[in-house]
Amino acid sequence: MGKMIWILCCVLLPVKMTAQTLEDYLQTAAENNPKIKASYAEFEAAMQKAPQVSSLPDPTLTMSAFGKMIETRLGKQEAKFSLMQMFPWFGTLKAQKDATTLMAEANFQQYLDVREELFLEVKTVYAEMYELEKTIRFQEENMEVLNTFRELALSKFRNGKAAMVDVVRVDMKRNETETEISLLKDKKESVKYRFNALLNVGYDNEVVFPEALPYGEDNVQEEYIEGDSLFASHPKMLQLDKRTASLGAQKRAAVKQGLPMLGLGVDYSIISKQTEMNPKNNGQDVIMPMLSVSLPIFRKKYKAKVKEAEFLAESAQHQKVAVKNQLRAGYEMAKYDLKKAEQRITLYDKQLESSGQVIKLLLSAYSNSGSDFEEILRVQQEKLLYQTAKATAEKDRFTAKAKKDYLLTK
Repeated sequence: MGKMIWILCCVLLPVKMTAQTLEDYLQTAAENNPKIKASYAEFEAAMQKAPQVSSLPDPTLTMSAFGKMIETRLGKQEAKFSLMQMFPWFGTLKAQKDATTLMAEANFQQYLDVREELFLEVKTVYAEMYELEKTIRFQEENMEVLNTFRELALSKFRNGKAAMVDVVRVDMKRNETETEISLLKDKKESVKYRFNALLNVGYDNEVVFPEALPYGEDNVQEEYIEGDSLFASHPKMLQLDKRTASLGAQKRAAVKQGLPMLGLGVDYSIISKQTEMNPKNNGQDVIMPMLSVSLPIFRKKYKAKVKEAEFLAESAQHQKVAVKNQLRAGYEMAKYDLKKAEQRITLYDKQLESSGQVIKLLLSAYSNSGSDFEEILRVQQEKLLYQTAKATAEKDRFTAKAKKDYLLTK
């Protein structure tokens, strides 16, 4: 009986979901996001090209039967079979395999970059979720403070030490705060929708809005690495390196494709016996080895293939310079945004401490004289602005750090 009650409780009572961390969300995105799946499928498809280009051409089997028999000394030729295998020039298949393998490795680096870009996007929305959650909490705390102010103003009015206008002013601020809280809670649904879309899970999937951001220490030693090496291991750069190497192998393959192909084969002829005479080896089938050589005399297509690989390699080098410049510009901007956010956080901490002291002093004065109530409300709203601005600065700091980590991806 006790076991049955326990089972019913498990079924009927709501199950409390375990809070998920940012790492859990990143893992879910890596496993579910369709962009990542599509990019990885492209890499897998590219891997299948190596067996295609590194295999020998299919052998050729030719069969012929003679309607009117051809007479030979040993008898009539009834049928003929020819088998031929062509062999590309030495090293051609290896060069073609190297080209496709290196291009597949470039596709793998592209997959890694797509994944890291997705992680950056997830972290950015996660930081927005933090900012929204903190802002709602500050607004709710502000409402509690305003409720306390209203009770104080109402008490002073009843005692004849303040005007009713103070109560009305508080009510106006309370109405604004109530509307703002309602709008912020509505916004949570749209942010939740965006976040679940990145994870490719149900749009009504429960999302835990964070109350803190997992901000680690910044690795400042990266800033002292000189030149191109700072971004040499970034997937975008490695992708272009692999592509350039692949184009080099394509050029070698194009040169070798312009060389003769060698063919080895055999002819087998079926001979029927002579009936009118009986020569030596009468009716013996004929086996004849064959050697063939292709003649690549039309050179334009081979020269064009070599030029194509050269121009594509040149394009890849220019793209590498452009990507490096883009990464450097983004890195410098991320450093600036990070520094600016940290300075803003320090400023808002000081301002919050000062505004708290000002409110205490104003409340003390209001309790004694019933004056400057409007100033109390103004400073309280100013404090709220500092609180929300600090949450925004913390979001910006986290996002800048995430962007910087992405640019230094290895």
